[in-house]
Amino acid sequence: MNKSPFGPVIFSYPRAQAIADGVLVDVSSAALEAGFRHPVALTSATWADCVAWTDADSERQTEQSEHWRLLDVLWLARLAARNGQGSQVMFDVRRVPRDGHSVYPHRTRLRLVIGPGDDGEPVFTVMLPDED
Repeated sequence: MNKSPFGPVIFSYPRAQAIADGVLVDVSSAALEAGFRHPVALTSATWADCVAWTDADSERQTEQSEHWRLLDVLWLARLAARNGQGSQVMFDVRRVPRDGHSVYPHRTRLRLVIGPGDDGEPVFTVMLPDED
């Protein structure tokens, strides 16, 4: 019998449920292009800050594509994973803020967390530095 010294789990929030709820955005298909071989998700806050882009944003600010913004994040995350050590690594992304007027990229810091998925499989999660 496997007894925890802390007692039974009171609450758990599976990754699959977080994806279904929209808390995480599964980007595993696009991540294959960047060289990932395991599932990858971005937090919804990371998606909103670094990836989300519409045609209206391109008309108002500068021509961009959500797909290429996502690939930028994923390529840089892959490089960070390859060069980093441990289960977490910080990395920088330069993206045009979605603020209605910026046209030049600004640097933002992201955190890549490598951990077990719902069934213990390796998974990657990209998040803002202050997210848990």
